Amino acid sequence: MAKVAIVGSGFIGRAWAISFARAGHDVRMWDQSPAATGGARDYISGVLGDLASNDLLRGQPVDAVLDRIAVAAELEEALAEAVHIQENTPENLDVKREVFSLLDALAGPQAVIASSTSALLPSKFTDHLKGRHRCLVVHPINPPYLIPAAEVVPAPWTSAETIERTSAFLVDAGHAPLVMKRELDGFIMNRLQGALLEEAFRLVADGYASVEDVDIGIRDGLALRWSFMGPFETIDLNAPGGVRDYVERYQTIYSNIFPQMLRRVDWAGEVMTTVEAGRRKRLPQESLGERQVWRDRRLMALAAHKKKSDREFGK
Repeated sequence: MAKVAIVGSGFIGRAWAISFARAGHDVRMWDQSPAATGGARDYISGVLGDLASNDLLRGQPVDAVLDRIAVAAELEEALAEAVHIQENTPENLDVKREVFSLLDALAGPQAVIASSTSALLPSKFTDHLKGRHRCLVVHPINPPYLIPAAEVVPAPWTSAETIERTSAFLVDAGHAPLVMKRELDGFIMNRLQGALLEEAFRLVADGYASVEDVDIGIRDGLALRWSFMGPFETIDLNAPGGVRDYVERYQTIYSNIFPQMLRRVDWAGEVMTTVEAGRRKRLPQESLGERQVWRDRRLMALAAHKKKSDREFGK
């Protein structure tokens, strides 16, 4: 299998390491802080047991997956013979430009260099590189070892071969790539999530619903379908004649609502007092870490259920 380099071993880097090692790749992690990579491997060791108990390691024992993840003392060691490099440094344009300059200079010509950035356009930090044709963004939803979707975002000069190789690499590792035709602020997932959050904050700020009411509407309503269908498939199945029939029947509902959605609410303004109070009533701040573990275990259970359902009913 391929050799993969993980550059930066925070939450995203260590999560990618699990995903790629589970797929059978030899993963080498490097971070400018040696303590970070040591802590990352300890974290990974703790997660793998839960994944194994939910049959999410492709039938492999924990030790077999963990043995594929090594810590590199030097960046050059991590990059040696790597065919895929996943960069996970801070969301800072100057940092990205510096790191990508280093990666392009040190990596072998066979390596694709991908950034996990969730907001920075790849053209902003790869334009100066000799090997810019092999650079792009691969942005996950955290944690990628539980959530398959990953955005593949090319810069204007990213080669078609790089995009194709990266997409195939992700599919082989169990991911579901969203391949953008060209770069755009927010990519796909943050634009969709942002539209939902804008309306959620408006509903609370204008006094139409509580924080918990909004969460119920998604958690116990829309998300039940969205956990295995996208919005276009949802409406395709919600009218007798399919998507065109749905639009003919219901578009006026949304066209009437849309003008009311053109006003922004400052998320950090007065509404934050209401939102924070609603959340802290449901979950004290000191319990956030415990609840994050609960979230990941629920995601594991959901991933296991979807895997079983795919076998029984098809995808």
